[in-house]
Amino acid sequence: MISNELTISAIRSGIAEQEDADSHNRNTLRTLLSGDLNFHDERSQPSAHGFHSFPAKFPPKLPRTFIDSLTLAGEIVLDPMMGSGTTVLEAYLSGRKGIGFDVDPLAILLSKAKLTTLDTAEVDQFSRRIIDEARSSCANRQEILLSALQAKWDLKTLQFVNYWFLKDVQVQLLALSNEIEKIPDNALRTFFQVALSGTIITKTGGVSLALDLAHTRPHRAKILSTESGPVLLDRRNHVNQNRLRFVTKTIRSAFDEFRKKVDQNAHTLTLNGTGYHQARIEVGSADRLPLDDESIDLVVTSPPYASNAIDYMRAHKFSLVWLGYSIEQLGEHRKKCFGNEKVADNPFEELPNHTMKIVESIRRLDPRKGLVLQRYYSDMMLVIKESRRVLRPGKSAIFVVGNSIIRGINIGIQDCFAEMGRSIGLEVVHIGIRNLDRNKRMMPASSRPDLSSQIQQRMHEEFVIGYYKPRS
Repeated sequence: MISNELTISAIRSGIAEQEDADSHNRNTLRTLLSGDLNFHDERSQPSAHGFHSFPAKFPPKLPRTFIDSLTLAGEIVLDPMMGSGTTVLEAYLSGRKGIGFDVDPLAILLSKAKLTTLDTAEVDQFSRRIIDEARSSCANRQEILLSALQAKWDLKTLQFVNYWFLKDVQVQLLALSNEIEKIPDNALRTFFQVALSGTIITKTGGVSLALDLAHTRPHRAKILSTESGPVLLDRRNHVNQNRLRFVTKTIRSAFDEFRKKVDQNAHTLTLNGTGYHQARIEVGSADRLPLDDESIDLVVTSPPYASNAIDYMRAHKFSLVWLGYSIEQLGEHRKKCFGNEKVADNPFEELPNHTMKIVESIRRLDPRKGLVLQRYYSDMMLVIKESRRVLRPGKSAIFVVGNSIIRGINIGIQDCFAEMGRSIGLEVVHIGIRNLDRNKRMMPASSRPDLSSQIQQRMHEEFVIGYYKPRS
């Protein structure tokens, strides 16, 4: 009898401790989400986060805040749509094990490079060799390179390259990529591939003829600025004299820009050390994760905007074509990305009432856009379900989402995400709001909102949704 009473007492004590822990975890999450999530005062210290431009990446302090407060050293942090790998790198630097998945080839390449330990002296040695050999090829074997350019791609990819890159720049980029491909070490080769990509993909379009690769649809320069004076790239275009500086571009040497990027990245290489856990970076879709049930201690992720507001692949193909991909292949990758305008690939998930009402309101105005939004929410429903599946009981998932205006209707994305989470048994502890610092994010909108522009209406704040998985 006494033994049974002691057992019951121990069980009650254990339950009470668990309830106290759950209450503490919820309160911690609520406090974090109620605090300042803008991080505008975060200093731009040189770090691997600056390896490469990437659309709409969040500040490192955002995932770090939740990682430090909601997990312990050695626990596992997941970003199922990792993009530039900010969450995974911050988990690694915090002594946690970071896991990241994505379907974008550039996201995989970049995240691996940011988490690679390399010797800076070796990087410097290889970079000098790459540039010297590439310069020599351009000087002595230009005809061979020009011939190789014609044979490198199919017609569609070749047309893309010829439209967006000057022939001299094409030769330089091919010479560099040829030398990088000769590097036998995978980690070192990945580092230089990312540096090459970073000379092309910048907010101002790098060494391409694109004026701005952060824009939803890149614009090609109309005037080329050269030492001998301005050159009109397309004589059919009339150029407004008052807008000359907005349509003019100076193309710099790909060799010089590559060297600058290598030097910048080499000084911010991630260092390994005691307490660090190997990160896991893999190609994978956020709705079908190769992870065990209840194996993750924290999820921090940022889904894409609805209705393809930011087309990541549209910018990324500018460098990926130089890394062996064709436009056709990248088009297939784009179809796998969440947020694109596919509508018929898979059956739709059943959506909760309010979310479905938003979809129907768009569908009445524009049937096609309504289907696109339904596909987006259907995909996100699967992602939230999968995040719940892999999350341990008593743990949290943080989703950072940006709102959208479609056909003049505010889709209230934070309410829809909250409703979807609740419908599958997650608690929504709180929804935080953060205002975007447009000077620190590669975003397709100006710092002054233009209320006539739908894309600008929706890209000035984000919602940080805190889900909690109860123990029963």
